[in-house]
Amino acid sequence: MNRASKNKCRTYFRITGNFDPDAVSDILELKPDEKWKIGDFRKNGTQYDFASWLFGTCSDYDNETENQMSKTVAPLLSKVELLRKIHSEFDVTFTLEIVPELYTGETTPCLAPSMDIIDFCHETRTEIDIDMYLYDKEED
Repeated sequence: MNRASKNKCRTYFRITGNFDPDAVSDILELKPDEKWKIGDFRKNGTQYDFASWLFGTCSDYDNETENQMSKTVAPLLSKVELLRKIHSEFDVTFTLEIVPELYTGETTPCLAPSMDIIDFCHETRTEIDIDMYLYDKEED
């Protein structure tokens, strides 16, 4: 019996810190998937005490998660020098986020980044953060 896996994964590149997200968009000439400034309001009414610029969200689940990482990072590869400039001029942190949602009893994905991803992260001082969620197979 061949059935679809319930597993999912998202990858995205995030800049966080004390900066103007619009300035980052202008420098990189890219439109973020999501952004906010310090002082903007969350849905729950509290204010953000840090700025965020999120780009390259890939939700196309691939058991080889490095393929998702590559899709996220591909548009940024030509922007390494600009990212270095942003990193040196602003108080920011770069993070490549990998968020797998896995069900017990399902095939587990390969979470190893390729050397190209490792090189990009090293060159831009990007941290890799894996936030894994594990669900019991009975849960939805």
